[in-house]
Amino acid sequence: MLSITRIANHCWLHRPLFTLSNRPSITKLKLSTFSSVEVSCSSDEECDNFLPWLERKAGTKISSVLSIGKSAYGRSLLASKSIEPGDCMLKVPYNVHSEWAPFMSRLPQLGEMHNTAFGHFPEFFDGITFDDFRHAYALVESRAWRSTRGVSLIPFADFLNHDGAAEEVVLSDEDKKLSEVIADRNYSPGDQVLIRYGKFSNATLLLDFGFTLSYNIYDEVRIQVNIPRHDPLCAKKLELLHVHCTPAIEDVNGFSSSQDSFTIKEVRSAKGKGRGIPQSLRAFARVLCSTSSQELSDLAMEAVQNDGRLARHPLKNKTRELEAHWFLLSKITRLVEEHNVSIKSLEPSSSPFMFQKFALRKQMARDLLAGELRVLKSASEWLKNYCTTLSKS
Repeated sequence: MLSITRIANHCWLHRPLFTLSNRPSITKLKLSTFSSVEVSCSSDEECDNFLPWLERKAGTKISSVLSIGKSAYGRSLLASKSIEPGDCMLKVPYNVHSEWAPFMSRLPQLGEMHNTAFGHFPEFFDGITFDDFRHAYALVESRAWRSTRGVSLIPFADFLNHDGAAEEVVLSDEDKKLSEVIADRNYSPGDQVLIRYGKFSNATLLLDFGFTLSYNIYDEVRIQVNIPRHDPLCAKKLELLHVHCTPAIEDVNGFSSSQDSFTIKEVRSAKGKGRGIPQSLRAFARVLCSTSSQELSDLAMEAVQNDGRLARHPLKNKTRELEAHWFLLSKITRLVEEHNVSIKSLEPSSSPFMFQKFALRKQMARDLLAGELRVLKSASEWLKNYCTTLSKS
């Protein structure tokens, strides 16, 4: 059985520095060459014997068009010959995937482990420090792939760096018991072949892989909105939201939203339809800004008469509609201010030693905050335009 997935694009590339979770499913790989930035690559002589060794272990040819090379971001896979669309670039049999996968998948997860074990049971960890363990954990986790078979390591494929600037097809053939990569563009000898780890925001890339992108079109901001406990209608509003709430929906990366947690994405046009600001968030604000039981009853009746979704249409009371969106605007404006303060606190230190030591971490933090700030500002501009247009109507 073939499983095929095509994924849309973003750009840049890095190698994982550390990780706290597995890479995405093997059916979500995406390949390209890195075209937006010049990155010099060269052959990696230290690894010249790796592919022949792996092919002897597998008992079959894995790749005749790729070789292991070095780039500014670590080891990588390079095209060793010209490659055309439709060519199979990489074919790794399941029998050389991690033979320890069944065992590893049954080990305690990170949240189930207690670091005090290193101190209280030295006989089990003789000569092993927590840094040793963290290094081993990061090495495995940053190279582990999820597929229909579970979690496994795929030798040779783990040299693929992250990009995502082009469409590509990846097949996981359960019948032939192998994973393969099919090119959908031309590659010249020396081009680096890359994968996209997923449609991940900088927050996810930083947490799971230890790097960020200077510009990431998948950046998003998770915000939480609560009904104040001192609101005299708090109980009724919560009940109304509970009755008419939309079940949590997982996105393409497996993340889900709850009743009072919302994910904002970048709004492309201040005068457009506000795509990126969830309708559920606007509905929440409309309920929150209601000031009487009658208004809440009207919202409940409207939901029943339509598709069951609560407050998805503009409120008939224009004053309340404005209040709801000014409320959202004030919350987002506050987040914009907080992000600006945080970014300013990351300005270079006057101490050369401190600057060198934390330069990479500060840069990743700036990338993360700058991406979220861009999203928040786009939402702010859309809300300002919406309120201005509504007040003039």
